[in-house]
Amino acid sequence: MSQARKSYTIKGVERRAVSLEVDGLKIVGEIYIPEDPEGRLYPALCICHGIPRGIPDPKDKGYPLLAERFCNAGFITMIFNFRGTGDSEGNFDLLGWARDLEAAVNYLYNLPNVDKSHLSLMGFSGGAIVSLFVAARDPRVSSIVTCACPLEFPALTDKERAKSFIEHLRSIGIIRDNDFPRSLDEWLDEFKQVSPIKWVGKISPRPILILHGDRDEVVDQSQAWALYALAGEPKDIVIIEGATHRLRHYEKAIDAALNWLKSRFGLI
Repeated sequence: MSQARKSYTIKGVERRAVSLEVDGLKIVGEIYIPEDPEGRLYPALCICHGIPRGIPDPKDKGYPLLAERFCNAGFITMIFNFRGTGDSEGNFDLLGWARDLEAAVNYLYNLPNVDKSHLSLMGFSGGAIVSLFVAARDPRVSSIVTCACPLEFPALTDKERAKSFIEHLRSIGIIRDNDFPRSLDEWLDEFKQVSPIKWVGKISPRPILILHGDRDEVVDQSQAWALYALAGEPKDIVIIEGATHRLRHYEKAIDAALNWLKSRFGLI
């Protein structure tokens, strides 16, 4: 279930607020549509944020700016807050995030001005993990870009470290309910279920671009190459010199993603 809310146009881009209902939770986002009086079809892109590392900076307009940029390049672009983040309801869990993304893909796919043969996902870190999981299981996704994607979660195999991680997530406000998770074992098992090791090989024959920074302080560059080795063809990898984990702050990374997507859809 979804509901479009207020909309306005800026710089030739129509920007609409969107509310999705997933598992009884409100998931909020925005859709960016190129202003086109002819009403032609456009490729679609859903950009997925990662797991917050701290309390969000309200002045950080990174994802809206990214969405506007891709929209100006000819993509109907969607961004949204996964459950537990931003103004969306709920608590952080990866399978829940996957259901949120599935709802976003449904919303994009059913827009009348979307070219249904060209729907891409672009995920950052934890958002890249969920994007791989959803894309591997949904043939409507035609291509995927992963940015700083972890290969697995060795830190969460130990319950004591996992408990510390949960307390950190409480402190930054993405686990909000005192009784969540109800089962630590089940919550940890979700990380195993969505592990990119299991899913990246199932993207082929759809194309994948793997982006990574050579100075990533969170996910070592070797994990990007391991992900690339597991992926089927067609596949590309770009290592961004001097880039750390937050790739969206690096012009070269965004240029690489945009040019790759545009080449796939004949926009250049």
